[in-house]
Amino acid sequence: MVQRADINSVLSDIRSLRSQMMQNQRVEQDQSVRGRIDGPRQVQETQETPSFNDMLSNAVNNVSDAQKTAGDLRTAYDMGDPNVDITRVMIAAQKSSVSFEALTQVRNRVVRAYEDIMNMPI
Repeated sequence: MVQRADINSVLSDIRSLRSQMMQNQRVEQDQSVRGRIDGPRQVQETQETPSFNDMLSNAVNNVSDAQKTAGDLRTAYDMGDPNVDITRVMIAAQKSSVSFEALTQVRNRVVRAYEDIMNMPI
């Protein structure tokens, strides 16, 4: 039989995590206020947000790498490499399949959003 988590315990866990996050946020705000009052603080580096183009090309490269790894493992297994077992081959194949399907879904949604924007009346 499947054990299910009690909803009350899950809710209490969520509430405790939320209160911890809020407390950490208050501490960070207090520290930033003290830093302005007490004197100069060390300048923090701003982290640059990657562009959509960079994120999309990284996703395509990751999918390509997963497919190449799956193909290499499949070839090694077919050739009889004793270091490659069928479970690794099947897991790599499933990972590449799932990542390709996810990338296809993202592409479809981006194209659909573009078409919706282009069809908007001016």
